[in-house]
Amino acid sequence: MTDIPGLSKDAIQFVANAEKDARKAFRLLRETHTISASGTLGFALRIPGEDKIVTLSYAGLWEDDPDQPRTSVLDFDGRLYWGEQAGGEARYLKLFRKYPDFRAISHVHTPHLGAYSQAHSELPLLYVPNRRFRFTAQLPVYINRRQPEPDFILDAIEADREVPGIVEANGGATIWSWKGLRDLVNTIVLLEEGARFQVLAAALGGSKPFGPGVLEQQWKMGKLVPPNARVDDDGTIHLPETAAAEAAE
Repeated sequence: MTDIPGLSKDAIQFVANAEKDARKAFRLLRETHTISASGTLGFALRIPGEDKIVTLSYAGLWEDDPDQPRTSVLDFDGRLYWGEQAGGEARYLKLFRKYPDFRAISHVHTPHLGAYSQAHSELPLLYVPNRRFRFTAQLPVYINRRQPEPDFILDAIEADREVPGIVEANGGATIWSWKGLRDLVNTIVLLEEGARFQVLAAALGGSKPFGPGVLEQQWKMGKLVPPNARVDDDGTIHLPETAAAEAAE
């Protein structure tokens, strides 16, 4: 990419860096068997300081270089600045418009999140790494497609700001990040890993709720609660008196 009408030099540099990061992400997700064989995967990233996004789509099996993203740049009104056509993740523009700190989103098909999608099942977050940095206990499942998916996601975020994604019934999952591409890819890997372990656990009687002290341990590790807080096994948090008073002010 060189000079492109309507794009600043900073935006062009961001897109170039995003393409490099997307190549690594596509390879990582493919080589770890996180994405399904058909390779349904794409990213949309906010371009810092501008009302624009870059979409980066996985090219798929038949390309000589499958990790070279199909890239497009468009503004929040859908005007295309770069690329032959916007990637499918352009449908999430409404989320970027609504939340100025919304950084990245991906629609992805993974084998075990896909299993939950086929079962029309919410995904309980029973794998401890998926609870270490969030209070959210499950991913909601999007079933009724008469409601546009972005509107369902907006409802999910309004209900729980920390929810990292949704399961798409009979499809895959849509995962997002308030931090950026690397955080988004890590979240996809951990959610798929947790779903895989939970599917495997079904042969042994199914996943069990967290044991005593797990939430307190994990939330302290993730700095969600102070070191001297107490957390009941149902997730109720008891702050020290000084912390509770400061929180109330």
